[in-house]
Parts: sequence; C-alpha cells; structure tokens
Amino acid sequence: MDQSNPVDLSRQRTTLPPTASGMAKVLAAVGLAALAAGFGLGRAQGDDWRYFLHAYLVEFAFFLSISLGALFFVALHHVSRAGWSVAVRRLAEVFLGNLALLAVLFLPILLAMALGNHSLYRWTDPRQVAASELLRHKAGWLSVWFFALRAVLYFVAWTLLARFFFRRSLQQDRSGEPRLTIQMERASGPALLIFAGTVTFAAFDWLMSLEPTWSSTIFGVYYFSGAAVGFLAALILAALLVQAGGRLTDTITTEHYHDLGKLLFGFVVWWGYIAFSQYMLIWYGNIPEETAYYLKRQSGPWAAVSLVLLFGHLLIPFVGMLSREVKRRRLLLGFWAAWLLAFHWLDIYWLVMPNLDAQGLPLGPIDLCLLVGFGGLYLAGVLAVAGRSPLVPLKDPRLGESLAFENA
Repeated sequence: MDQSNPVDLSRQRTTLPPTASGMAKVLAAVGLAALAAGFGLGRAQGDDWRYFLHAYLVEFAFFLSISLGALFFVALHHVSRAGWSVAVRRLAEVFLGNLALLAVLFLPILLAMALGNHSLYRWTDPRQVAASELLRHKAGWLSVWFFALRAVLYFVAWTLLARFFFRRSLQQDRSGEPRLTIQMERASGPALLIFAGTVTFAAFDWLMSLEPTWSSTIFGVYYFSGAAVGFLAALILAALLVQAGGRLTDTITTEHYHDLGKLLFGFVVWWGYIAFSQYMLIWYGNIPEETAYYLKRQSGPWAAVSLVLLFGHLLIPFVGMLSREVKRRRLLLGFWAAWLLAFHWLDIYWLVMPNLDAQGLPLGPIDLCLLVGFGGLYLAGVLAVAGRSPLVPLKDPRLGESLAFENA
C-alpha cells in the first residue's frame, strides 16, 4: 500500500478556484427560476398537474441515478480494495453530497399524493383500485403512507452511507490514518447489499408503479444499469472539465480514462443485456398484463423512440467504443460520455412519459424548464461540495499506486 508518489502533488492545483462558490450561487438561482417557470407552465396546462408531475419525475429519476451510481462506485472501490481509482474517487464522492438535495426535490411528488392528486400514480385513486382486482391485491404495498415511509427509508439509507464514506475520506485528508481506509473497506460489503435492496425497491415504487398492473422482477436492475452508465459518463465529463480548468493535470492520466472507458463500455453492454432479457421474457410469455407495457412503447411515435434507444444507447456506442484507442483519447471518450449521458436521459423519459397516453411525443417547454431547473440545482450542489475539499484524496494510502497506475 505504501508507494512513493510519482507526481508532486504540491505542484498540482487540487482545489477549485474561489470563483466556484459564486458560480454555484448563479447556478442555484438559475435552477430555482427554471423550476418556478416549469411550475407556472404546469399550472397553466390545466390537466390537474398530470404533464408537470410526469416531466418532474423524469428529471428527478435522471439526476438521482447519477448520485446513486456514484454511491455504487465509491462502495465498489472500497470493497474491491482498488488502487487505480483513488485519483478519481473524490470526484465521485462529491456527487454523493446531492442525495440530501434530491430528498428535498422529491417532496413535491409526495405533497401532490398527500393532497389527493392521482395524476401520477393511478393506484392512489380509490375508484381505480376498486375497479381492479389486481390493484386491490397490491393495495397493502401500494398505499400512500407506506409509499412515503419507504421513500424516507431509502433516502435515510443512501444519505447515511454517503456521509459515512465521504466524511471518513475527508478525515483521512487531515489525519492520514490508514485505519480509515480499513473502516471503509469493512463497511462497503454491507453497504452494497443495502444499496442493492433500496435501489431495487425505489425503482419499483417510483417508476414501475406508474403502470401498477405491470411488473418485472429485474426492473430494479434495469434502472441500476442505466444509473451506472449515467454516472460513469458524468464522472468522465467532470474529470475532463476539471483538467480543462488546470486542475489535476498530472493526477488523472490517460490510464485512468482508459479504465473509466472500459467500465462505461461494460455497463453499456450490461444495460443492453438487461433490457433484452426483460423484453425477451415478456415477449415469450405473451401474457396480456405484461405485453401491454411494451405494446404502448412499440406503437405510434414511441416505436421510433424505442428504435432510437436501441441504436443510440447500445449498438452505436458499442461499435464506437470497442477500440482501445477510443478509451485513451480524451476528446473521443468525452464525446461518447456526453452521448451516453443524453441517451440515459432519453431512457428515463421512455420509462415515464408513455404513461401520459398523449397523442404525440410529450416534449415541450415544461420539460426544458425542469431539465434546466434540476440541472442548475444539481451542478450548484456539486460545486458547493467540491469547493470545500481537495479534488483528490491527498493522504489515501493507495494514492501512490493510483498515480503510478498503467494498463497492461
């Protein structure tokens, strides 16, 4: 574990500039203004908030997936005792700070349900539950109070895990104690089990129950696979932006980008495998309650979106990222990271918006306002957290190994 650092960190700029805090405030202001505009447009829509709530859920699920992917990455780093990823781990850790923000941003959904709005989840409407034997059978699980309680438990679990790893990482920056690394390694196994259970049931609750008569036992894995793609793409872009600003120029090397590219490529393939497995089993079973989910997404304008996802989220990036050289050329890797982040958003949109049963593709000013709103607040949170700590774990006992890392 003790290796001399081949990079002189004293000559590296390892913190964000003082202007980062001002930029965070600007982004927060823009985000709040955009959310307010989206709220106003949603109210003017005159559909009992139906469009607004669906569009809101898209952005919430998208940005939440990035922070959940970061939690998985950090826990995986510790459970595998990885050395290569130390140089990029702090960038992953700063994404964890937004889990508390996302918990607050989930409140409008809970508030709408508490006030008796049935526009998002039709299982909250007693009349529809009474008319469906299947919904009556699921009423014990799909109840507003139990839904809210589970949401609180999910966020408490994620926030506590994030605070545990991030606080000890920052504490190690000050003390340099190797025992803190051992503590995080020992906690990472149970953390991953908690993560797997909570993410699975959160995906069931918040996304799958949009169509409560449909179910898939691997839906949670599907959401997680997309979250891993989204986070790794965001991490690559964050590293490129940090280095473009003159930070960590010799700390994060081509070797680190190569491994991040390999992980991103692997999770793209795994997302495709899970998506195909889910579709194939439902198609083969040919049960009306199950096939209705895909029939809706294979009809009208959604058929084109499904094909765009197939090619844009799997086949095209599979071919484009297959070469070793692509993963070692930063501009090319950055292009594919931005590409996949955009298609990850489209994937979440494809999961949520067909539930509106609109005539055409529901995409308009409300979606843009909410994307800018969530994006502004999310980036403001990332900058606020990153501005209070070094951008690399300075006294991690495996930092030297990471700085000297070379791919075979």
